[in-house]
Amino acid sequence: MKAIVTGHTRGLGAAIAGELLGRGVPVLGLARGRADELAARYPGLLEQVELDLADSAQLAAWLGSGALAGYLGGEYQVALVNNAGVVSPIGPLSDHDPLAVMRAVVLNVAAPLALAAAVVRATPHAERRILHISSGAGRSAYPGWSVYCATKAALDQHARASALDGDPAVRICSLAPGVIDTGMQAEIRATPEARFPMRERFVQMKALGALADAHVTAGIIIDYLLDASFGEQPVDDLRDRSG
Repeated sequence: MKAIVTGHTRGLGAAIAGELLGRGVPVLGLARGRADELAARYPGLLEQVELDLADSAQLAAWLGSGALAGYLGGEYQVALVNNAGVVSPIGPLSDHDPLAVMRAVVLNVAAPLALAAAVVRATPHAERRILHISSGAGRSAYPGWSVYCATKAALDQHARASALDGDPAVRICSLAPGVIDTGMQAEIRATPEARFPMRERFVQMKALGALADAHVTAGIIIDYLLDASFGEQPVDDLRDRSG
């Protein structure tokens, strides 16, 4: 197996990439920066492409270069983990910079969907496992999060519809991993309550130690991804699985 992980340089993405590498799975990391410490820890297993996935022109140029097919080669099993995403812009519509909305939609929706199609087209003889990192915000609406909720809901619907295509060699799931102690959570807590009325809930979760550890969560996610049942549920939530 070979894996592709977006946003592999920090937070949950770094933990997911590290978990795969620790299990001997080669990873192609796509992000604006590099994770050289991770690469040094697993020499020869991590390849990195510095790519702004919120820039549709950059992504199109890279996909058109043939580099993805060259990396995946004749693999019999490949995995794509669409992890990269942003919670911003936060606030009511009157606060939204239209350009920030466009970048969020490209990063959170267009890039994952394009990469999913590219991986499937580049590997006609492989089993493909596509994992969108979604959120409970894709299934419940929150004030101030109209863009984030909408983009995560789009990933859920993409997985549902793709599963209906009926290709047994393409397994897909849009998975909500729970509330994790990452930089995104710090950004949420730093948001003024006037823009995000539910801010205090996340402040309290941090204070009470209720946020999940990124590395522990990554291990559970990769167990889920590699399980024989992966894809049976096109939309799922790790918290439902844990009981």
